[in-house]
Amino acid sequence: MVSLNFVCKCIEDTIDGLQDGLSHFSGSSRAAIIYAITPDSPMRIYDPQNLLRGHEPIFEENLLRGHEPIFEELYLVSNDWCKNIRLSGQIQKFRHMVPEKNLELAGLISWGGRSSSVFYQMWFTEHHPDTCSIGPAECWLEHAAWRFSHDIANEEELYTGISGSFLSEYSTHAVRDYVVDQMNVIHGWDTQLRVYPILDAVLGISRTREEGQWPVGELIFIDVRSLAQLEFFVRFPEMGQPSLTNFKHVRKLLLSVEDSNRRLVSEGKTILGIAADKLPVFSIIADYRGRHGFLRINEEAVCSFSDGRFKSGTHRANLVNVEEILLESSLDDETSNRLYKIIASVVHFAESHEHGSTLVIDLNEQPVQISGQRLEKPLDLQLPRNLELSKSLSKVDGALHIGADVCLHGFACLLDGRTVRGEDRARGARYNSALRFTSEHDNIVVVVVSSDRPVSVIQEGVELNAQCQWRSEFSCAESHRTLKEWIETSDQ
Repeated sequence: MVSLNFVCKCIEDTIDGLQDGLSHFSGSSRAAIIYAITPDSPMRIYDPQNLLRGHEPIFEENLLRGHEPIFEELYLVSNDWCKNIRLSGQIQKFRHMVPEKNLELAGLISWGGRSSSVFYQMWFTEHHPDTCSIGPAECWLEHAAWRFSHDIANEEELYTGISGSFLSEYSTHAVRDYVVDQMNVIHGWDTQLRVYPILDAVLGISRTREEGQWPVGELIFIDVRSLAQLEFFVRFPEMGQPSLTNFKHVRKLLLSVEDSNRRLVSEGKTILGIAADKLPVFSIIADYRGRHGFLRINEEAVCSFSDGRFKSGTHRANLVNVEEILLESSLDDETSNRLYKIIASVVHFAESHEHGSTLVIDLNEQPVQISGQRLEKPLDLQLPRNLELSKSLSKVDGALHIGADVCLHGFACLLDGRTVRGEDRARGARYNSALRFTSEHDNIVVVVVSSDRPVSVIQEGVELNAQCQWRSEFSCAESHRTLKEWIETSDQ
């Protein structure tokens, strides 16, 4: 019989590493688990950072009681999950892990399974809105489930405590696992492509400059059996094919496909030549865009890469907060949607050109007075030429002043105000000026685009999209409560 203290120790070590690894990959991330070690064990939960509170669909009759309704419905009211496990037959070997269906809860990524050592387990992490694909995170959670089952199967005498360390450094492996899964589905098991060397080359080339410039262009990896599906401009002779591991040489060759519809082609070992943009049935694409890039399977983004690491982000601003503010404002739906698209267009222009910018979105019926370059007549940003001009004006020091009438009222605007709590000297003048200005003006939202930081959305002196850095909390067996106890605490 496995002791509860040992189970708690395994889970805590695993979740610490899981959260650390996912936070480097996707930004600050939490993790949680719902589990039952044996068929007779009560369903337990370990959710140290309250990840699972408030994410689930709501059943009205349970909402009135203040419960966490979906988990109560799934695991306490219904016993279908338990029946399904018993009907699947006994799992005799630990090496067999039977996957459980993703619960598909809003804002969460989940993966679960059952094995001979752990009767049931479901792991969770948060679904960040700016994620290219949830595939690598699902593979991460799957590996956490395997590690947990392995630790419990070994029992306390053989416990090594290294599962957390594995998961902390699992980003490249998670990307590889997802790519291999998709390759097997699309292309079949019989392929000569080896993914680890490809990923190593993708990162190596991304760090290699040519005459001070970061790489731009696309490099695709295909199975040699797909060569006939490509239209080559140039093929290199077999004895003259540049090695993929010669990052400097490959970086030079990327100059030939920069800003074009051409692509370098590799079979995972060498560069075969230069082809048109037609794709075979399956390909892995490294899309270099300067300081960052994207890894894709065919045309579907898997993840991005920058600073020598794979990351989940899309490298596009998360403007969900802006969209919500506009929808909740007094503007009609059509106007708020139009204004949101204009804001997003200007912000993404600043991001792609890597220059800092500030946008003041003024939702007052009569725009506030801001010192700066005023216009004789506001520019209607619904006209494409005016929108393009505004994008160029966003490069000028100072802020763009955009009104609720979807017009530009000024540029190079200076934002002033008195000192407020929450200022950060490390963030520079744009950020801190926005905090001060919005704290003193109602119905104002400021979007700050920094050349080297994520986009900040600020209202009433507060950054709305600031990430909370979750700290590990002291834990003990008592914190691994039964699911019933955990649900009952939601009443309090």
